[in-house]
Formats: sequence, structure tokens, C-alpha cells
Amino acid sequence: MIDINSILQIEPYSIGKEEKHKILSSILTELTQHHIENCDSYRKILKSFSLDINKITNYYQIPFIPVRLFKSYDLLSINKSDIINTMRSSGTSSQIPSKIFIDRETSSHQQKALVKIVSSFIGSKRFPMLILDAPPSIFRDRNSFSAREAGVLGFSIFAYNKIYALNEDMSLNIKEINEFLENHRDEDILLFGFTYIIWKYIYPEFTKYKIDLSKAILFHGGGWKKLENESVSSEEFKNKLFECCGIKRIHNYYGMIEQTGSIYIECEKGNLHSPLYSDIIIRRPIDFSVADVGEEGIIEVVSILPKSYPGHVLLTEDRGMLLGEDDCPCGRLGKYFKVMGRLQNSEIRGCSDAYHQ
Repeated sequence: MIDINSILQIEPYSIGKEEKHKILSSILTELTQHHIENCDSYRKILKSFSLDINKITNYYQIPFIPVRLFKSYDLLSINKSDIINTMRSSGTSSQIPSKIFIDRETSSHQQKALVKIVSSFIGSKRFPMLILDAPPSIFRDRNSFSAREAGVLGFSIFAYNKIYALNEDMSLNIKEINEFLENHRDEDILLFGFTYIIWKYIYPEFTKYKIDLSKAILFHGGGWKKLENESVSSEEFKNKLFECCGIKRIHNYYGMIEQTGSIYIECEKGNLHSPLYSDIIIRRPIDFSVADVGEEGIIEVVSILPKSYPGHVLLTEDRGMLLGEDDCPCGRLGKYFKVMGRLQNSEIRGCSDAYHQ
């Protein structure tokens, strides 16, 4: 198998279409073979496609599996004794969470990919970090994480000092925030949180206290479905945060627990970007053929990271549109796209949709 660690050394937005296509096709074909050999359920699924893996010439030909399968089945390609943690998708108490089983190798790849992707936006130094959330009860179980918990842990890599903005009852901890900002008044501050929680619990309180976060960089994702239901656009979200506390550098990101580490960050021009380590394909709902640029369809995500479970080629429950490839005005290579929302009748699920998770 190709050494994924060597690919993870390459800058995430530095490879053009043709070379990236070759890299992904090679690795994803090998991963498909690996999961066929090591996951009985996945092997049965692909058997129904009468797949001859030797005839695969590019990753578009690899059959996808729907993300919903991870709710119904324990899909893993490792021995249970090699599991170091289990990640769960967020949702309400009535919803069945997905379960994703992680070994040390996959965990290492996820962390390395996340570091490379985020560092390409903020550099390699660490920051004082204000987590726009409450301290999770989460970390009482170090072997099981929700999507929300995994997000906080992942972005904490970039912090040398961090605090939570909210108390456990979701009220603002203004005293600690003021002390934190005073201690780091001459530094850039890293902010991380989930979109809906920021809008519902953080933004109203920040408006009251007129907190100055003009030197902050915000990364946020998850929960857009609920904001859409409240008629809040991405532009309004950004404008309101700028008005209330001066945040200029705001990066939304698209990702999911089923492909942790493979996140798609919004650039300065407002476009989501696929890094070298993963990609998106827009499929037409009627026949799952590949949609054209500018055509709305269902988002398929592929990633070279999942080795401990067959999550490398997945059909999501999200609608999206490819905007272009290798020609975004921001200068980053790779596909850039936008997410249009959830598929009709798919359950509302996002890493911040239920704050108790």
C-alpha cells in the first residue's frame, strides 16, 4: 500500500487536478481492497455490485456506501482489540448515532491531515484559544467521543492555552473571558465552535458585553440546518459577528464524524476547498451520475484516511454544488464547492444540533 504518511507531508492545496486524481485513485483502490479483505459486511456490500477491483481506473468508479449504514452496522476493518476509541455522530436522543471505530494508525493519519489543512490557513504556531462552547462532560470517557467532542479535541492541537466561553449551564463565563483576553491582549486569538451554538448562545451574550475580538480567527462548522430553518445565511452570520465583536477572519468548515480529519475549509473568497487528502463528487439524485460544475446534487466524499473502517468512499445526506477546480481566486488548487443543505426528509443531524451531546 502507498505510504499515506508521505502524502500527508505534501501541502494540502498544492497539487493540480491530474496528479491529485492519480494519487487518490491509487490509494482509494488499495483501501477498497484492504476493506474487502478485512470487513465482512463491506465485502458483502461490494459483492452485490459485482465489482472487479482490477478494472478500476479511477476513484469515481469505486462504489460508495451511504453514511447511514454506520448507524445500523458495526463496520470495522481491524480486530476489536486494536480499537483505541469509538466516535459517535451527534444527534437528538431519539436518533441512532453512527459509530466509527478508530485504531492508532487511522487516528495518527486523521491528526496529521487536520494539522496540515488548518496550518495552511493559520501557520504552524500555537495560539491562545477560546472555545465557544461549554466544558464537555465528554472527556470522562477517553475511549468514546461525539462529533462535537472530537471537534474540540482536534482543534485543541493548535492551542497552547485554552478556556471555554460557556459554563456547563450554557451561560457566558464573562469574568474568565475578560481575564483571558487581557492576558493575551497583544496576540492573535484562535476561536473554535459549532455554528448553531455560537449563534444561539455566544452571539447574543457577546452583543451585550461588547467583547473585542478583532484579533481573533474563528473556525466553525455544524448545525447549519437549524440556522437555515431560522433564515440565517452565512453572510448574516459573518456580518453579525463582525458588528458585535469585530471578528474579520471567519472560516466555516464542512466535515463529518464518518471522515474525521478530512475537513473542507472555507477560503477568504467564501468557497469550501477539498485538500489533497480527500475530495468531493457531486452526484445526480436520479441516477447517481456525476453532476456538472454549477449543478446541484448529492455530495459524495472520499478520503485516504479511514483504514480501520470502510469510510473512504461515502454518499452523504447533503446537497451541494461544485463551483470549479484549480481556479479559485484565493489561489488554492483543488475542487471548491458550496453546501446547499440537507436532503429532503433526511434527519437533522449536525455536530452541534443537540448541545447535550
